[in-house]
Parts: sequence; C-alpha cells; structure tokens
Amino acid sequence: MEIKKPILQVALDFVDLNRAIKLAQEAVEGGCDWIEAGTPLIKSEGLNAIRELRKAFPGKTIVADMKIMDVGRTEVEIAAKAGANIVCVLGCAHMETIKECVDAGKNYGARIMVDMLEVKNIPELVKQVEKLGVAYIGVHIPIDEQMTGKISFDTVTKIAKITKLPIAIAGGINSENAADAVKAGASIIIAGGSITKSKDAKKAAFDIKKAITQKIKIKSELFKRVTSENANEIGAILNKTSVANVSDALHRALPLKDIYSVFNGVKIFGPAVTVRTYPGDWAKPVEAIDLASKGDVIVIDAGGVEPAVWGELATSSAIQKKLGGVVIHGAIRDVTDIRKLKFPAFAKKITPQAGEPKGFGEINIPIVISGVPVSPGDWIVGDDDGVIVIPKEKLAETTNRAMDVLEKENRIREEIHRGNTLAKVAQLLKWEKK
Repeated sequence: MEIKKPILQVALDFVDLNRAIKLAQEAVEGGCDWIEAGTPLIKSEGLNAIRELRKAFPGKTIVADMKIMDVGRTEVEIAAKAGANIVCVLGCAHMETIKECVDAGKNYGARIMVDMLEVKNIPELVKQVEKLGVAYIGVHIPIDEQMTGKISFDTVTKIAKITKLPIAIAGGINSENAADAVKAGASIIIAGGSITKSKDAKKAAFDIKKAITQKIKIKSELFKRVTSENANEIGAILNKTSVANVSDALHRALPLKDIYSVFNGVKIFGPAVTVRTYPGDWAKPVEAIDLASKGDVIVIDAGGVEPAVWGELATSSAIQKKLGGVVIHGAIRDVTDIRKLKFPAFAKKITPQAGEPKGFGEINIPIVISGVPVSPGDWIVGDDDGVIVIPKEKLAETTNRAMDVLEKENRIREEIHRGNTLAKVAQLLKWEKK
C-alpha cells in the first residue's frame, strides 16, 4: 500500500476507555489520520475498546496494537470483527504466526503491521515478512527504553533502503523530531504521549501534523528525553519537575526524613559531595566546599542532632564556588542571613549553637541518612516537600520518568479543570485493589 503523504497516528495507551475516546476526539480535530487502540487499552478494556472507537469514528482507520505472539488467526479475526482495519503482530513471533496473521487478515479484511520490537536481525525479517504479504513495517522504540534517553531513527533509515513497504515509527515522537522521522524514511508517524499527555491535544496533534507535512521542527517544551551525559539538560528537567514527581518515578521512593529547606520556594538539584562528621564539627563540611565543583550539592551526615555544622560564612563560601546547595542531616544556624542570600539550604534542625572544627570525619564516602543510602555523585533533588536521592546509575531514567509523571499529571489536571474530579478521572473505584 503506497502512502503519498505522511500519516499521523495517535496511540491511545490509556487504561480507561472514556478518557481514550475523549482524547481521540481532540486528536482527530487536530488532524490525526489513524487511531490506535494501544496495548494497555486493549488489555484493560478488551476488544470493546475497538468496537467503541469504531462507533465513535466510523470513517477513520483503526489500528489494534494486539502485539500478537501466538494464535495469529484467532487474534486477527476477533480484532477485525471488532472493527480494526490494521492489526499488529510482533516480529519476534514464530514465522508461522505471522503467516497466519496475514492469511486471516486477507480473509477478514484487515491489514497486518509487523512490529520490530526486540527483533535481533531486522533486515532479514523485513525481507521474509514482505514476501508473506504484510502491509506495514513498524519500528518501535519501547517506552522503557525511551526513559534512558536513547531515541534514534537509524533503524528506519536502514529498513527504508531494503523495502518499499510503508514504515511506521513509534516511540518518543514529538513536534521537534517528527520531521526527522519522515526524512529517515517513515511514512506513518505514531505519536503517543506528546498528544495523549498534552493539556491541548488538538493543538499537539496539529503541530505534529504540520511538522511532518511541511518537514519542519516545531519547538516543544515537554515530551523530550535526555541522556546521562548531559548534566545541563538533566538539570533543566529536574528544575521543571517536583520532588514528588521524582519520588513517583522511583516507585514512591522515601525522602530524607525530616530534612526541609530553611525557607520556602527554593529548589535544589545536583550531584552529591558527601560528608560524614561528628555533631557540631564543621571542619569537614567547610573543607568539602573547596573540593566541590560548580553545581554540586554538599550532603552532610552529622547524626541528625545539634550543634550546627553550617552557617552563613560557609554559605558565602559555597556561593563563591557556585555550588548547588547543602543538605544537612544535623543542624544549621544563621538562617536569617542564609534566607537573605537565597542559598538552597536544607537541614533537620536549626540552632544558634555551633561546635568546634576538630576535623573528625570523611569526605566523599558512602553515607546513609534515615535509611537512604547516598553515594558521591548521586543526584540530590529538593523542594518544599523535602529531599530525594537519585542513584547516579539511574539518573537519566529517573529524570525522564519524573518528566513523564509531570506530563501525565498536566493532562489529568486539565481534565479536572474541565469539570471532573480526580476520583472520576482516575476511576478510583474501578481500580481499587480487589
């Protein structure tokens, strides 16, 4: 099937059908050509999701992302009878399964898309399935992989050189990179979160459609992912997200208990320089300032008790070094001056009493604060809710997942503002654990 101009497909990866249909309506108004019943939606709502989409959009192409691995004939049959025009089978399925999907599709009037998700030898498989009579090749950058920041259209380019079949691309598509996907050889652009998590899905769809039609980049503030190599981009995202977002991204991670900012409205983020010291002994905390680099956050374990190990003079020194802030499992003083300086300082206790600089302790060693391990180089994020630690080996993934949480909340907030409640939008009664 030849495609003369790029097609925009919206992937409805919801778990609630009513939200999916409302979003699809906005996306269609914005210019979406095809509507996909995403795998989560089909698993949650069954084939009724396809039936309802067909009822709501009788003239639109409906794609059923069944991710078929076996019994291809049966799964294509039921999807087609429910109203799907296109049914997706995984390329890693047995070749006989793919063949059965194609044969069943011919019988029941459905076209078959083969998803190259986790296929090891893509060029070889493309040649094989093309001979079987599949209609489309699907290139899928998994959501979990997107969270590492690795989004590339190289596979699309390689496939385009060996087949005339239309190529669909899904995963990390937004209005900034959609045109690149078309230039790489894709003719079906599958957008998920950049539309479904947008406060204005109609405009989001319109922007992506314009981008792929005119082959231009349209700036997007959200729906972009970063890699661990770019600290500035990571910092920019963590500055947009909240500590609550980060906790959710880390599967409800615990904060550093009872440690809060000395003034409201401040955010802190940056790699940790760790210090272990005796209560009141401020020698190592101050020495750590000289060892730290721009943007670093000094994290001090002083046992969670008084006297203070940090004050205004240490703060002034940290400002000179352009540090990102300080987090103290212990006490701080001179908070009136620190507030005037607007330096991000978080502590468990406030006291006027300091100790003596005896030099007990260590710098840049693993520490544990209220049961939470902190290693040198781990990233610290803090705001009015408290402080969370991001393990350095999970930095890019956690940062991207925190942005994903924020994006989803933006959409939910918009639906609430339209007259709903959180309980209704999230369908809490439906999803209470049985």
